[in-house]
Amino acid sequence: MIKVVTSAERHTSNREWIHSEFSFSFADYDDPSNAHFGSLLAHNDNRLEPKQGMHEHPHHDLEIVTYVVSGVLRHEDDLGNKADLQAGTVQMMSAGTGINHSETNPSENEHVRFLQIWLLPNEPGLPPKWDAKFYPREFRTNHLLPVASGKGDEGAMAVNENATVYLSVLETGRELMYPQKEDRRTHLFLLFGNVEISCADGAFDLQPGDAARIRKSCDLKIKGTSSEGEAELVLIDLP
Repeated sequence: MIKVVTSAERHTSNREWIHSEFSFSFADYDDPSNAHFGSLLAHNDNRLEPKQGMHEHPHHDLEIVTYVVSGVLRHEDDLGNKADLQAGTVQMMSAGTGINHSETNPSENEHVRFLQIWLLPNEPGLPPKWDAKFYPREFRTNHLLPVASGKGDEGAMAVNENATVYLSVLETGRELMYPQKEDRRTHLFLLFGNVEISCADGAFDLQPGDAARIRKSCDLKIKGTSSEGEAELVLIDLP
């Protein structure tokens, strides 16, 4: 079963210092019918203004995956980690028993766009940890590249959940196949370009900001259909 959620159906939070599109209930957006998708609790598309940010704040018992789409995102936490995350970088933060961190845009004149994905961990009370890794664009082209995984995928950062986050850049006319198992869920989000997704349920065209929530067995085909440039997408495999 495929359910397409268009970009316009997301909840918009527009403040002077940050613009966010929430795919699930978050902050001031409370919709009990749209609280999560399996263990996926949040999928936020954020654009942070220059010299602005989220000051130090706490988290616990969350697996937080951040993907920097454009610009630079500065991370600092009370574990002693500090890093300027360039576009193409994925950050993995296991909040566990508790972590305080801040996220800011150090640029004087450029926005930073980043996706933030919250997953429910497979158990509470784990030790907090942080990691980040840059994934070159060519490694993601016409390929589903695992970047955060609870399954031990080579090259992916470890996440405390039986889930995997993939990144892909798909050229026009190229196809990816993703065989989803009966007891799994798939969340596919399109950042740029256009793709057609299809399985037994039919074919669906996705535009930037659209997402597909897929359940039950489905031999998913993803085809790049952009008239100009490439398509970029995030795929999350979930229990």
